[in-house]
Amino acid sequence: MIAYDALDLYAGAGGWSEAVRCLGLTEVGLEIWHPACKTAVEAGHPRIRCDIATYPTAPFVGRVRGVIASPSCQPWSKSGKRLGEVDKPRVHALVDAYAAGANEPGDGWADERSHHAAQPVRWIRDLRPEWVCMEQVPAVLELWEHIAVVLRWWGYSVWAGVLNAADYGVPQTRRRAILIASRVRTVHRPEATHEQNPNGRLFDARQPWVSMAEALGWARGVTVNTRGNRKTSGGNEFSADRPSWALTEKTRSWVRRNHPQKDAARVTVAEAAVLQSFRADYPLHGTNTDRFLQVGNAVPPLLAEAVLSVAVGASRPLAVAA
Repeated sequence: MIAYDALDLYAGAGGWSEAVRCLGLTEVGLEIWHPACKTAVEAGHPRIRCDIATYPTAPFVGRVRGVIASPSCQPWSKSGKRLGEVDKPRVHALVDAYAAGANEPGDGWADERSHHAAQPVRWIRDLRPEWVCMEQVPAVLELWEHIAVVLRWWGYSVWAGVLNAADYGVPQTRRRAILIASRVRTVHRPEATHEQNPNGRLFDARQPWVSMAEALGWARGVTVNTRGNRKTSGGNEFSADRPSWALTEKTRSWVRRNHPQKDAARVTVAEAAVLQSFRADYPLHGTNTDRFLQVGNAVPPLLAEAVLSVAVGASRPLAVAA
């Protein structure tokens, strides 16, 4: 008997959860980090605090319609040590091992989180959900394409590729590797609702990208310095008259400048939430660092909604309000 429309692995603070709710669906999320669990529960999203790699799949067999998975990106992110690249051959081997019936990831990983990128295969193997949605940093696309081969063998229609969140109304140029699969419908790349420079073609309803300034109600001409007051050089400043650069936990150091010589204020966690397409009053818990990390780790709800709409066959307007 189906209890939930979706099982959300690595559910975090609720990016996918907000999209699930927007589409009128239900879910339960699995997440190990307490601050993120507390945030999600206060926002009305149920959580089971656990390690996805060791938690049993049996309680969910026949109980969920779809599986969502956004494994930890830290082993692969350009902002980290990228030890996932060292572990990549083992992760690919683990995908095949899980597909063949294995249950243990083994040890001796260069980054102990690397194997989580293969964990969704174990869950999909055991649950055989109607649909699947997965998200990670672009460096993981090769792995998603490997998993796509496995899913096609199991009878799924699969699309995998890289999407830019700005193309779906998110005021941020956040690129993510996405996998969408379904056993009951043909899936495809989600139709973009926004584009950088709409050319005004007849019947083309796409809107311009939403700028950081527009999303936050700032005047034009503001710039953002991503290193704050640190005296380091490099590509560390961008105009708020365009979508924000991709958010991470380091967004806590971003400083808004009204002109090049004057620092106005640091970007707040509420502003970061809006840039990730959460509502400004989303109930983030924990330390300031914890809250910025929850925002940076989350899937932007607007992007998640576009992806889920393809997976579940939900109708979605071509252009959504910013």
